[in-house]
Order: sequence, then structure tokens, then C-alpha cells
Amino acid sequence: MAVRKNFTFSDMDLWLNQRQVTEIECLVPDLTGVARGKILPRTKFTNERGMRMPEAVLGMTVTGNYPANDVAYFRAISQTDRDMVLRPDPSTITMVPWALDPTAQVIHDCYFSDGSLVDFAPRSVLRRVLKLYADKGWAPSVGPELEFYLTARNNDPDLPLRSPIGRSGRAETSRQIYSIDAVNEFDPLFEDIYDFCELMQLDVDTLIHEIGAGQFGIDLLSCEPLAMADNVFFFKRTLREAALKHNMYATFMAKPLANEPGSAMHVHQGVTDSGTGLNLFSTPQGAPSPAFYHYIGGLQRYMPAAMALAAPYVNSYRRIVRHTTAPINVQWGLDNRTVGFRVPESTAQERKVENRVIGADANPYLAFAVTLACGYLGMTEEIAPSAMTVGSAHALDFELPRGLPQALGLLRAEDKLRDVLGERFVDVYAAIKDQEHLEFMTVISPWEREHLLLHV
Repeated sequence: MAVRKNFTFSDMDLWLNQRQVTEIECLVPDLTGVARGKILPRTKFTNERGMRMPEAVLGMTVTGNYPANDVAYFRAISQTDRDMVLRPDPSTITMVPWALDPTAQVIHDCYFSDGSLVDFAPRSVLRRVLKLYADKGWAPSVGPELEFYLTARNNDPDLPLRSPIGRSGRAETSRQIYSIDAVNEFDPLFEDIYDFCELMQLDVDTLIHEIGAGQFGIDLLSCEPLAMADNVFFFKRTLREAALKHNMYATFMAKPLANEPGSAMHVHQGVTDSGTGLNLFSTPQGAPSPAFYHYIGGLQRYMPAAMALAAPYVNSYRRIVRHTTAPINVQWGLDNRTVGFRVPESTAQERKVENRVIGADANPYLAFAVTLACGYLGMTEEIAPSAMTVGSAHALDFELPRGLPQALGLLRAEDKLRDVLGERFVDVYAAIKDQEHLEFMTVISPWEREHLLLHV
């Protein structure tokens, strides 16, 4: 979305008047990335300049449940179900393209009653990390490549997903990577997506067909991380709505189909000097700088402990398997897609690092916060990376957690990452993910019934 720097409430009122907006969707991204909030009439929104909502909204599992007996969780979240004060960020105001009446949407920040930011809100976590960069005179930017699947509507969660029917009247049954014709099968949908994004001023770039049957990817043009996280938040919502309009689903689930590759959110990240605008990853002579290597060293050192945020669900770890398009390691290499951290070919001023570990199911605010946090720690601690990997890294040992419980254990034990992200946030987040895993373990899968029922 076009960043409206210094956009005031008066500017926002004028913007709403020009578009004859009658309703406002007041949104808060929760820990899963779901849009929570309220819908207000325009006059109510203008008069109140904000609203209230229970802080427990930010402490729910993806199923809407809460941890019952986690002491650290209840040290952070009030047991009296108190309110947060929500205030709109005028720079995020945009239209809701699929609404029948002129409707706008605006993202809100969450505050305690004393005026301080709610520290376990996803936007607050990212703001916290960005302040660390700003205090150093550094300006990070991110550019995500977001993968997703289109599927036929699925009303029974016990049944596997299927590819949707395209214009030809047939569904994809084979992998059509980079096929233009396969993209054209869904032209009516993608035309709506581009129209919606243009109306919302979302800067989407390349659309491609990915490896999987019915799997696509879209790039968003690099920008400041908070604005980009807002863009991804809006884009996910927009894509799902557009797909429903065309009688199909769009899913960012990391591994929705058993025999197809998973979906990632590859994040290109760079850091410039706030004063000069020069790339900190390059020396004046154009060579890779010490900061560049230290950034990679930080990703290698801390990303395993950050996996609970980059791969936040039990399903996420079905994507992290050997000999697929997902990395299983924290190695790095030049233009090498088999490693966790790829360095694309570029000019000195455009030198960046691509984190290929993050899943499409990750909350963009938390994903950007944690990958930038790892890089920040690498630069401030001057962590040297391993030797660059040449050739395929698929056969190397696993260096990432194999499941959510292991990932949560690493997150809780990594004090330096907890300090950067915020102690209370990590306590709340880990408690919620423990609860989600507990809920998952109460479900008996078809595999268990097929292979264990009569054989053990």
C-alpha cells in the first residue's frame, strides 16, 4: 500500500469524504494474523477516534481458546478481561473493494489505559524491533514473495482438498511451474485481485505459477517493514475474498496438499544507513561488508530458536522436509535455493539476503520482526557466518526444529531473542502455541485409523 507519511486524522477525514464512505472496518491483526475488530458507521468512527476491545483478543489460539493454567501467560494478560484502547493508524486507511456500500478499512494499534503500547500485539512487536534499528541509524526494508494455493470449495474438513476447476472446465492434475497458460486458467479471479489491489493501492508485482498443482506466488515491492506487514495483512484478506467470489478457496496454509510442495513467504531483507541511504551490506568499493556477513551469521545463530514464529502451526513443519523446495538447514549461498538463506545476484546497492525458511502461514508482523531481530543480533554481536555452501544443501543434516514443541522449547530458552522481541510477548505467544498443540493432539488422524486400528 502506498505509504502516507504524516497522514493526519484531518487528512483521513478528507479522504473518507472524497470517497463518500459510509462504514469503517476497524481492524486489529491478532497473533494468527486474523483481522479482529468492529464495524462502525462513519459518523461514529469520526466522533470517537478509536474504540475498546478486550485484550484477551490478542491471547487466543487459532481455534479461539485460551491457555488454562499457564502462569507466565496470566502474568501478561489480565484475568479480569480488561479493555485495550484501540487507535487508528491513518496511514493504513484504504477501501474494502468487495463491500456493497462504500466501506473503508483501517488498522488500529493497541494501547493500555496508561497510554503505552500493548507489547504482545503483533504490530507492537514489530515496532519494538524497528526502534532498535532506528536507534542505530539503520533503516531495514523487506520484500516478500508470498505463495498460496487455490482449491475447490471444501465443506467437509475430513476430506482432502482438490484443485479448482479453471476456464477449461478441468482441474490441474500435474505440476505447471511458471506456466502462463495455467495462470490464464484463472484469469477472471486474478483480474479481480489486481483490480482490488489497485483500488487499495497495494503494490503487488509479479504473479507466477509455482511448482504445486494450483499453487501460485506473488511478489510485493520492497518497502519499510511495518508498511509491508500491513500490505501482506491486507493482501491475504483480499485474496481470500476474491477467491470466494469465484467459488473457490485461497489458502496460505503451509502444507495444504499431501503430495504437493508447501507454501512459503520468502522474505528479501536489506539494511541502509538512515542518513546516507547507502546499503550497509556493501563496502564503498562494492564488496560484501562485515555487516552483511554478520547479518547472515545472526540468521544462522538465532533462526532455529525463532522457528515457532516463522512456522507457527503443527502443519507448518510438514513443509520443512528434505528434497522439497523448503530448506531444512541454516546454510547460506549465492543464488542457491537449497539453503535457508539465499543471497540473490545483485548490484552492490541492492545487495540483500533472502530468508527462505518462513512459511506462508506466518503472521507477517511477527515474521518480519523475528527475521530482522536475528539479523540485528548478528550485526550487534558481530557473529561470523559459516562458510558459504556451494552446491545442493538438501542432503545436509537437519538444523531446524522438526515440530512445534521443539521450536517452542528453543524460543523459550533463547534469552537474547526474548529480550529483543519482548519477554511478555514470548510468554503469551508460547503459551498460546502450547495450547494449540494440546488441542491438535486430541484429534485422531485418518493415518492412525488406517494403520493402527487393526495392526497393533
